[in-house]
Amino acid sequence: MENHRIQELNTTFKNYSLQEAFDHLMQLGFKNMAFSTSFGQEDQVIADVIFKNNYPIEVFTLDTGRLFEETHKVFDYTQKKYKKDIITYFPNTDAVEKLISEKGPYSFYDSVENRKECCGIRKVKPLQKALKGVDLWITGLRAAQSTARNEIEIFGYDNAFGLPKFNPLAHWDLSSIEHYLEKNQVPQNSLHQKGYVSIGCAPCTRAINDGDDIRSGRWWWEESKKECGLHLNQK
Repeated sequence: MENHRIQELNTTFKNYSLQEAFDHLMQLGFKNMAFSTSFGQEDQVIADVIFKNNYPIEVFTLDTGRLFEETHKVFDYTQKKYKKDIITYFPNTDAVEKLISEKGPYSFYDSVENRKECCGIRKVKPLQKALKGVDLWITGLRAAQSTARNEIEIFGYDNAFGLPKFNPLAHWDLSSIEHYLEKNQVPQNSLHQKGYVSIGCAPCTRAINDGDDIRSGRWWWEESKKECGLHLNQK
């Protein structure tokens, strides 16, 4: 998708409601749309819209093997509420076995390189598999989630995966997300009530204090940008 087309779409979609955005999206001619969910608050908003409207969008998740029990519970609640499939992708067993055998179960604490290696095996490689054949990747990214994401727009292009992205909540704030979830009685991860805002793998996520950067609870021992490699190359 050319840059000028992305700019046109951002202008067109700027003032749409969430429902209007998805309705218009259905008219753009994409054949294989997929939404990646980690069952965070933003993702639950999008899942609610997709499932309630029966949009022809595949919903998938990446199970890294290190998720919180609470994340699996909201996964279960979501499937039961909407009675819809959520395709699950796991990391390659051989790659995980090799990593753990050679470096142990907590190698990611030792260096940024080790952490990126673990994220690559458990998240990036499965995502590559999940996005094969997809022509539009839908995400729950918001510009306010971190300084690394503050330039995110509703439409973008991911250079790493070679795909256009649709980020319908790009300009939403957290209070609007929470209001939607409560109004529509959407299942939520119980960890959100315990100070966990951005939730990933259990060993790499902790609660934060009021006023902290939303992503500060992820890989808190690092000074680098709080990203795992899934959303690094969007423009």
